[in-house]
Amino acid sequence: MTGAAPQPSAHLHDAGTVVPGEPWSTGVARGDDGAVRVGGVDVRDLAAQHGTPAYVLDEQDLRTRARTYRRAFAEAFAQVGADVDVYYAGKAFLSVAVARWVHEEGLRVDTASGGELAVALRAGVPGADIGLHGNNKSDDELTTALDAGVGRIIVDSLVEIERLADLVASRGGAPAPVMVRVTTGVHAGGHEYISTAHEDQKFGLSLAPTRGTADTVADADDDSPAMTALLAVLARPELRLLGIHSHIGSQILDPSGFAVAAKSVLALRARLARRTGVLVAEVDLGGGYGIAYLPGEVALDPDRIAKEIAASVADSAAEVGTDVPRFSIEPGRAIVGPAGLTLYTVGTVKPVRVDEGLTRLYVSVDGGMSDNIRPALYGARYHAEVVGRLSTADRVLARVVGKHCESGDIVVHEVLLPGDVRAGDLLAVAATGAYGRSMASNYNLLTRPPVVAVADGASRVLVRRETVADLLALDTDA
Repeated sequence: MTGAAPQPSAHLHDAGTVVPGEPWSTGVARGDDGAVRVGGVDVRDLAAQHGTPAYVLDEQDLRTRARTYRRAFAEAFAQVGADVDVYYAGKAFLSVAVARWVHEEGLRVDTASGGELAVALRAGVPGADIGLHGNNKSDDELTTALDAGVGRIIVDSLVEIERLADLVASRGGAPAPVMVRVTTGVHAGGHEYISTAHEDQKFGLSLAPTRGTADTVADADDDSPAMTALLAVLARPELRLLGIHSHIGSQILDPSGFAVAAKSVLALRARLARRTGVLVAEVDLGGGYGIAYLPGEVALDPDRIAKEIAASVADSAAEVGTDVPRFSIEPGRAIVGPAGLTLYTVGTVKPVRVDEGLTRLYVSVDGGMSDNIRPALYGARYHAEVVGRLSTADRVLARVVGKHCESGDIVVHEVLLPGDVRAGDLLAVAATGAYGRSMASNYNLLTRPPVVAVADGASRVLVRRETVADLLALDTDA
């Protein structure tokens, strides 16, 4: 290293010792020899047995988080006289084992595609405990959902309502259970691309009436897309209206948005009841509960958020003169995100002069944007540590980068790493359980890493590593 010591950004913390807790899973600890263990398994043994890069999933941590959300919301809503269903949002990460784990812990499973639905069914999750999302479901996906007897199909457009009703009619089956997804106008969470309840985006149907406002328009004059969709469902005997669904965003750390969304959804529920005599039984406020990605960050506390949401739902129901509906939520990242880490092997280490008197250490690993696209896509920030040995070297400002042919192939934008980091070191990135494997690609024809579960001192592969043979098998001219 040359030049003056770089000045780190305010968000950086010198977390020189990996300890259980945020942003690491509770099963992560560093031994006296400097090596990190996850679920009782040494990362050096994981690398030797399974190779790198590898997604490592702490089974007990994941199960505990699932149980915690189930208990927290059940207890909070029992206080206001309502039942709760907790759906695990499979888009965060879904495998047969994970679907089985969360269902064993009392959660249902939310799916967003035919593939996710197939995995949940392969895991033995009953159709009644599965929901199907999607803004552009295919006929095949809808048919599979009907065949499986899924507990709810969340419809996302007027066109889908008619398509689904016609499909049910052609089959002569029982009415399909549906929820209508609405957009409340609440913009919550992180990057614009993951805030899903503002008007200018692809999901749901707006609560905003074409004439007037939601506060002044008469029930009979409410011609909002949301009300129109609810009436369309009620008009089709092939469909059974369960309730109203809303999702306001992702990585939410301020719970106030949920209260605003609940008020809007419950007001719509009351207007529909006054207009039609039908008071829908269920309301779902989606997920989006934020986690810690960096040392010093604090995730949303399940007990706190459950109590606050339950209180706001009860207050809003009382304000519009209705009972409290059956309630459901859809945490995904909050359950699987902190339970996972990605294990890499360091390759090239290169000091780069970035300004007069300032040098940044570029640390290249054997993965990159193909196994975690979020830093490139959203500017998401992560924390990393050298985990295979102990180092007493001074920490320096570093950037962890991948091996792809892109200058934006960044795994960790800024982190303090030991100045003696070198080729062959094992490096772990925390809190990658959500969206890492789910959004992984084969860019530059890299093979996707395995998902390895650890528990009670043992490891097992949940999803095997792809091979070059797998890639060639898809090439019909190979």
